[in-house]
Amino acid sequence: MSEPEARPARAEQRRATEARILAAASRLFIDNGYERTTIRAVARAAGVDAGLVMHYFGSKQALFQRVTQASPMPELTGTPEEVTEQILARIAQMLAVEPAQSLALLRSVLTHPEAAEVWQEGTDRYHAEISHAIGAADADVRAALVSAVWLGVIVSRHLLKSPGLSDAGPQLVTDLLRPCLRSLTRADLPGTTG
Repeated sequence: MSEPEARPARAEQRRATEARILAAASRLFIDNGYERTTIRAVARAAGVDAGLVMHYFGSKQALFQRVTQASPMPELTGTPEEVTEQILARIAQMLAVEPAQSLALLRSVLTHPEAAEVWQEGTDRYHAEISHAIGAADADVRAALVSAVWLGVIVSRHLLKSPGLSDAGPQLVTDLLRPCLRSLTRADLPGTTG
């Protein structure tokens, strides 16, 4: 006689349910945007009750926040030169493979204030890391400009399909951006390495 299968632990069941809800929410936010995605639709897609979605996440805004945190930006560390190269590597990656989830979430950010607030909270850490590496009195402005360049390049290539940029290879784009980003991160100051 074989032993009966062990029932999954309660914590394991909770993690599986939460993952199912997050996957369903991610698909719906991508397909429908923030405004048209409802807690009930997420619950239906995940095969759970809407009350359970609210129990796990508390609000649509909190659910959106968790979805946007599912693929966080890699941590930036090191000197201005190293941070610049890390940013350029991230840009190259996003140029090579269209970041569908990020772009869909970005559409929500551009059209809905609640989604924009969540997105901003997520980018604050990234800005702080860039500012820390820059270490100048105007580091916050410089970090914001670095983010604006990065965002502008990705939106122009993948959403606007800007001529020239939409067909350019990632290496060419990052090579052309390098002097600009080195200037903004202060990696090009005399006495720095790189």
